Amino acid sequence: MEFDLDPDLTAASSFVADWPLSRVLLMNDARFPWLVLVPRRSGAREIFDLSEEDRLTLSREYCRAGERLKALTQAWKINIAALGNAVAQLHVHVIARNQDDPVWPSPVWSRGYAVPYEPAALAKFLSRLVNGL
Repeated sequence: MEFDLDPDLTAASSFVADWPLSRVLLMNDARFPWLVLVPRRSGAREIFDLSEEDRLTLSREYCRAGERLKALTQAWKINIAALGNAVAQLHVHVIARNQDDPVWPSPVWSRGYAVPYEPAALAKFLSRLVNGL
């Protein structure tokens, strides 16, 4: 089956990498270092829609993303969540959080407005991500 990325995810993010299962994206919100992992499986909405093997791979991948993001950003906490209320396509958020971020300790969803990266800052952070992940 062909994999198509949801247009809302495409519009709100930048490509980082393709891992064995997931496409790794960086959300365009400079307030938080925020990755999204999207399993390249057509029609998957829930984690249990994946095969057992894919579930294990996804778990390894979001743990890898969290570990690497924490190392790159020195985050105090890494939030990992799969909500899917606004975008039904299965995706897992991996968000670096700090006690001084703009919405701490609340969840990042529906809190203020995204602050897009400046082009140079986006390019620099994407380069760090690609090299660090």
